[in-house]
Amino acid sequence: MTVPVILASASQIRAKMLKNAAVPFSVAVPRVDEDSLKRSLISEGAPPRDIADALAEMKARKIGEKEPTSFVIGCDQVLDFKGCLLSKPVTPDEALEQLKEMRGERHVLLSAAVIWHEGRPIWRHVGQVRLRMRAASDAYLQDYVARNWDSVRHAVGAYKLEEEGVRLFTGIDGDYFNVLGMPLLELLNFLALRGVIAQ
Repeated sequence: MTVPVILASASQIRAKMLKNAAVPFSVAVPRVDEDSLKRSLISEGAPPRDIADALAEMKARKIGEKEPTSFVIGCDQVLDFKGCLLSKPVTPDEALEQLKEMRGERHVLLSAAVIWHEGRPIWRHVGQVRLRMRAASDAYLQDYVARNWDSVRHAVGAYKLEEEGVRLFTGIDGDYFNVLGMPLLELLNFLALRGVIAQ
């Protein structure tokens, strides 16, 4: 009998990735205080990679403690811009400021996943993508935020590459699945090795 898989995330994009890959899973959304843990880790000087990993583990553990016999997948994505962490924008003005600050520059998206099983993390991976933004005009960025705010308010860096946000970039180096918020290929490899999905 295969181990049940639970995605500990409210992300429709992550759920769609697993569904499209024909992975049998259910969804359970963890109630966690991400901001508090993030602030604590930042104050301790933790690098963005470790913050993404810790947040993913927190989500997996929260559901995994209730479902110990399942493989519970926790995920998180952070944006590392010159060593600083950028979070989801709270207001359209904040989104615009983030985009202005990053234009013409490089940044890194870090997508972490942790699987919790029988009281402990049994697998973890942090995928990394390097992106370079084009030097978009103030007028375009203002119009972009106005048109897309309802969507990009849920995205680190105030953009979604699967939507109009792709026009903000001149180059992307890395796995597209990591851009979407999950190191999918590495996750599928693990699930195949553990017999959860056929190989």
